[in-house]
Amino acid sequence: MLLPVNVTFGAVLAVLLAVAATVAALAHLGRSRDIVIAGVRAAAQLAVVSLVIGAVVRSLPLLLAFVALMYAVAVRTAGRRITPNATWWWAALPIGAGVFPVVGALLLTGLVPLKGIALIPVAGILIGGALTATVLAGRRALDELSLRHGEVEAGMALGLLDRDARLEVARTPAADALLPGLDQTRTVGLVTLPGAFVGMLLGGASPLLAGVVQLFVLVGLMAVQSVAVAVVLELVARGAVHREAQE
Repeated sequence: MLLPVNVTFGAVLAVLLAVAATVAALAHLGRSRDIVIAGVRAAAQLAVVSLVIGAVVRSLPLLLAFVALMYAVAVRTAGRRITPNATWWWAALPIGAGVFPVVGALLLTGLVPLKGIALIPVAGILIGGALTATVLAGRRALDELSLRHGEVEAGMALGLLDRDARLEVARTPAADALLPGLDQTRTVGLVTLPGAFVGMLLGGASPLLAGVVQLFVLVGLMAVQSVAVAVVLELVARGAVHREAQE
């Protein structure tokens, strides 16, 4: 067993969480409470999910319901990170547009079987990647529009449509949301060994098969995140997603 689950394991986790929160507090990052809550929530949620997955993998309706739950939580989380107003629900579009076509293609081609033991981890990785890209792109685009509002007004004064003027300002900052995924893909095997690769090795797979699975995950993530960034950028440019200061 890679990590024995015992008292020592719990103590080390608690210390690491305390260190993270303490450093954030000393550096005045304003996220100490969020770090503690996130750590406690993760422990509770993983404990529940570990029990639930045992039942989910044996039932197709439960499997689909669980994937739908993952998607709904991702939409809520991403949307509320981007904006506090009622336009947060538009986050469903970039996440869904990125994830569902890829998952559907994998199921139709048979690369991923319609079984919980395969579908849940793949869908979870892709939904998580879409969530991250949507949040980063949405927040960066809205922040930039707020900071450079004068440039948007100048563009419209020169005859640009509202959408086009916003795109000129927000496109490059939103595209930065792709950098984490790009860097991970470029440096895989040289800097990091991602979770899918390590998990396959621990499960007894050959290094070659583990590498193939990890490559598949990384390329799939780039596709999902590219679509998510493009869609959320379009929503921001059209004013569908906004903050109160822009109304």
